[in-house]
Amino acid sequence: MNRHRTAWQGALPAFLLLLFLALIFLSIRQSGSQEKEMTEEIPLQPQPQVEEAPSVPRQGESLYAGTSCWLSQCLSKQDRQMLREAFTLEDEEVYSFLQGPKSWKARRPWSGSWCRFRVEGNPFGGFGCGLCCMANIYNTLSPYEVSPLDMYDYARAVSNYSPSGAVGAIDWRDMRDSLKNCGFSCKLYKKPGSFQRFKKQIAKAKSAIVLVSSYEDDAYWQDTPGHYVNIWLYREEDGTVFLAEPGDPDKNRSRIPLRYVYDALKTSNQFQYLTVKGYTEEANQWKADGISVKWKRPKG
Repeated sequence: MNRHRTAWQGALPAFLLLLFLALIFLSIRQSGSQEKEMTEEIPLQPQPQVEEAPSVPRQGESLYAGTSCWLSQCLSKQDRQMLREAFTLEDEEVYSFLQGPKSWKARRPWSGSWCRFRVEGNPFGGFGCGLCCMANIYNTLSPYEVSPLDMYDYARAVSNYSPSGAVGAIDWRDMRDSLKNCGFSCKLYKKPGSFQRFKKQIAKAKSAIVLVSSYEDDAYWQDTPGHYVNIWLYREEDGTVFLAEPGDPDKNRSRIPLRYVYDALKTSNQFQYLTVKGYTEEANQWKADGISVKWKRPKG
């Protein structure tokens, strides 16, 4: 795979030039066709089966190449993944699912009907934060898309994850093992003695799942005994990370100082965070794709 990946990436500039010229040709043809038949509307692609189906592609397939074509329609999943790896990930491309029923009742973007799922009376909204974070990682860094409930089912199948009415949250090792089966290289960490070391680890990672608690520090999180959140894209110039906060729609998709995360790491737990170094398609034993439950896909 590394030999093929190197050869493909070496030819990437020529491939993109040819693709760009072809898209210009297709765009010109489409413009001519629209002048002749002004009353005919041609959708860019089929609408996904969601509660509100906007006429935009899925996140992770949003490399736009002009009015004539989305790259998701032109490339195979393998080529699309290689192309994505050649570009820098942006905040807007990150998935950030919400876990709770209040968000779904208000139809907040990124919320879904998975909040109604229960394990022996234990609601997903009370324990699903880690599973939302895992689904964020899977959808953002791979060419596939699943719901947090799909991730729940897969984690139960490939790890020792066994939720109950008393305890529903996924444990660190089950989280790591499930993500490895999805093709991700990841590692568990305890809180280091210095913020600088933590910052260096997060800056190198593609993403991280962290366990925070207001008992450690309440500068940002309040009334939070223990909660998984997902952080992305450390920015050196202002020391912030992009936060995917499954439990709070108002804090979700915001940038916060990484220092807030470090100070709030829950040290009473065996581990405090998991970093994701990368994704390998051949190591993905799942390759699930498609969200069948109702959810509020964000517009734009």
